[in-house]
Amino acid sequence: MMNEKAFDHMKPSAFLINTSRGKIVDEAALVKALEAKKIAGAGLDVFETEPLPKESPLMKMENVVLLPHSASYSTPAFDLAPINIALEVARVLTGKLPKNIVNPTVTPRVGLVKGK
Repeated sequence: MMNEKAFDHMKPSAFLINTSRGKIVDEAALVKALEAKKIAGAGLDVFETEPLPKESPLMKMENVVLLPHSASYSTPAFDLAPINIALEVARVLTGKLPKNIVNPTVTPRVGLVKGK
């Protein structure tokens, strides 16, 4: 998704933030865009190759913040997990779509509907 063409369309003041999946960002294109100042910076907690290789140019760039992908490894996340799971199960059992559906193409087959 985020390749050289995408970076060419971004403003020089833009920051790329990726906390989803590493492979949606072409890291070579990102490095090139950062070096050419096509974008201002990047914040990443996922990478094309995990762990990020020590020789990656991203490791040395001052306009890049690198973090571990660990937001779900926190006390609040662990405390809320059983509650959120129960709420999602209740939604499905009452015929509603889950809030974070991964494959929405299955919904017509199982008869779930959007709801609050």
